[in-house]
Amino acid sequence: MVRVWDAFVRIAHWSLVVAVVASWLTRHGGGRLHEWLGYAALAIVVARVVWGFVGPVTARFRNFVRSAPETLRYALLVGRSREARHLGHNPLGGWMIVALLAMIAATALTGWLYTTPKYWGDATMEAVHGACADALVVLVVLHLTGVALTSIRHRENLVAAMISGRKRDLP
Repeated sequence: MVRVWDAFVRIAHWSLVVAVVASWLTRHGGGRLHEWLGYAALAIVVARVVWGFVGPVTARFRNFVRSAPETLRYALLVGRSREARHLGHNPLGGWMIVALLAMIAATALTGWLYTTPKYWGDATMEAVHGACADALVVLVVLHLTGVALTSIRHRENLVAAMISGRKRDLP
């Protein structure tokens, strides 16, 4: 087994899971708790983005965010069940991380804007915040589907790997 994800990445990942799920559960009538969960999620995203540039090599975006052509080639191989196993994130997983971080940030920022004097009670801002939250749910479902598919295809438990930080080495 080799170390793939450092403690910061794993703690940030599971902290985001808790913050996002708790935010979703408190979306109706959660008041201040809902707001603070959104701020926590945004802070975690900011910290993870910084870590994606200054953290260890496996945490850096340049290590797992691939070009569009490479990601498309990988997606086509997935469609034919011929994709290679990756020690860290595969090309689709890398872009999913970017999409999830961006959508969490957008949801948190629109939620914050909704509390400012300019947008307090603004139906459009409320709708944008709700649309961001709905898009985030879709991304989470796609992420979980990708994790399940990859775990089955490559016979490895990616959830356990995100807890331990370790995966079996490439052949």
